[in-house]
Amino acid sequence: MSMYNPAHPGEILKELVIEPLGLSIKEMAYHLGINRETLSKILSERSAITPEIALRLEMTLGKPNAAHWLRLQNAFDLWQARQHSTDIHVIPFDLGNMGHMLPATS
Repeated sequence: MSMYNPAHPGEILKELVIEPLGLSIKEMAYHLGINRETLSKILSERSAITPEIALRLEMTLGKPNAAHWLRLQNAFDLWQARQHSTDIHVIPFDLGNMGHMLPATS
């Protein structure tokens, strides 16, 4: 389990792209082809980067690619979920010696 709190990709987008380029939210939203409110929610960490937004970022910026933006979002989401894992109640299977039939996890 990761022991750090990964940054929300909206924070990364704001600090490493929008601010250094001196862009306004309105200008960046225009280039992405989305409305300002949608981008504002991402930058304020109230919305996630969706596959479509990730693709728009790739097409607008060139780098990093869409998969990278989605990995950042996934890392953030998973870390957040793990912080509340004590609230998750499940009944695990007893797989006994069937465990060898399950795919390996990385």
